[in-house]
Amino acid sequence: QAPLVESGGGLVQAGETLQLSCVGSPGRYWSNYVMGWYRQAPGKEREFVAAISYDGRTTEYSDSVKGRFIVSRDDAKNAVYLQMISLKVEDTAIYYCAADIRGLKAIKEAPDYWGQGTQVTVSS
Repeated sequence: QAPLVESGGGLVQAGETLQLSCVGSPGRYWSNYVMGWYRQAPGKEREFVAAISYDGRTTEYSDSVKGRFIVSRDDAKNAVYLQMISLKVEDTAIYYCAADIRGLKAIKEAPDYWGQGTQVTVSS
């Protein structure tokens, strides 16, 4: 079983909103982990999108999504969410959930755990 499982991807039109979900598998205290999101567009490298600290007090975003995406978490459900507002065609990518116990710096460099990804396609 994958440690992290994403859901919520799909096909939407530009300007619409979509929310991704990611649930951590049983057996780990995911509340101790920084959790976040990456994405990989066709022909491009995987890039950091957003992350949230273990206590939910600190969030970080890439410049390309800042002000449009919101990352949140619900530790009672072992879940992290990515609300994507005002989607653009260039947001089309496979979105991956990630987790790292070491902190925000580490999750932006080389996360310990990955999900298998969910496809988001934004049409014009």
